[in-house]
Amino acid sequence: MSEPGNPFEGLPMFGDLARMFSRQGPVNWDVARQTASWLATDGQPEPNVDPLERIRLEELVRVADLHVSAVTGLSTSIAGGILSILPVSRGDWALHSLEAYRPFLERLATSLSTAGDDDEDDPADVAAKLMGDLGKMLGPVLLGMQSGFMLGHLSRRALGQYDLPLPRRPADQLLIVPANLDAFAEEWSLAGDDLRLWICLQEVTLHAVLGRPHVRARLADLINEYVSRFEVDPEALEMSLGNIDPTDAAGLQKVLGNPETLLGAMRSPGQQETLTRIETLTAVISGYVDHVMDTTGRGLIGSYGQITEALRRRRVEASDGDRFAARLLGLELGRGQYERGANFIRGVVERAGDDGLARLWITERELPTTAEVDAPGLWLARIDLPD
Repeated sequence: MSEPGNPFEGLPMFGDLARMFSRQGPVNWDVARQTASWLATDGQPEPNVDPLERIRLEELVRVADLHVSAVTGLSTSIAGGILSILPVSRGDWALHSLEAYRPFLERLATSLSTAGDDDEDDPADVAAKLMGDLGKMLGPVLLGMQSGFMLGHLSRRALGQYDLPLPRRPADQLLIVPANLDAFAEEWSLAGDDLRLWICLQEVTLHAVLGRPHVRARLADLINEYVSRFEVDPEALEMSLGNIDPTDAAGLQKVLGNPETLLGAMRSPGQQETLTRIETLTAVISGYVDHVMDTTGRGLIGSYGQITEALRRRRVEASDGDRFAARLLGLELGRGQYERGANFIRGVVERAGDDGLARLWITERELPTTAEVDAPGLWLARIDLPD
């Protein structure tokens, strides 16, 4: 599917600007949903997912569940139910995921809406700081559109729900996007069923790791801390916005459709320490998942090597939506971080075998520090010490 030249052209919400601007709250979720749906579908109706697709995927996820549980020793149920799979269209993936991302986006919006409250020299609220007299009117719309921009673009290439390792509310249902799987399989000349089983194995493994309450809580806390540390730079954002006319739909589309309008103005040096801790945890998670995939997948999937090469190349080739989401949420992993995680897992296995590796997710105490990820022996020595 080709990217639209102007993805916001023709959005129905621009037909009623007064109603759009009257919405209350730090994020205009109506705008977010409409933007996400429009970008995900190119503004066109989507066919329903073939019911046979769900039957096929349910069979594959049961195979994946059995093997991942046996290798990891982790429960793949995080809500006390039976793990199931839900094949969805791109538009449905965008709307489901918008709700999953919502707590982090609301934390960002709330943080921005209260930034500067303690500034005695400037009692103006953050919206006024950001965009002058237009702030209160445009702020929720800006965040709503850019939230929708992010999820809409992510939906166009997402294969499952954990393309970004974002912790979600506990639920035992995994999202899969068959249209994107088929497009990727065709692009790389891959066997469709092999690719589906590969993705099921990866999604189940990530679900099991992120389902550990202390892992999910640690990562969620770090992401919330990261988004809470964006800083307001009124001059930079004023330059981005210029003298726009809120009644000029074309002008608004151009400005609000650019993620740099938000991030270029507000990302702060103070986020670096938190970003380092996010990268540490996500690198270890990715290295562990890759290890489990190699352990289980080689014996189950005939074209495992070909699929693995294609998908691991894909994850370091970011799209616009990937880059926006990664910068917004601190999940900006590159080749170096993936290799770092793989080296840590390899080092643990070489020193202590799979039994040593199995200790990784027992409690929060066993989560590696930044220094330990680069020195697996230090991690093993520390977790052997008595409490």
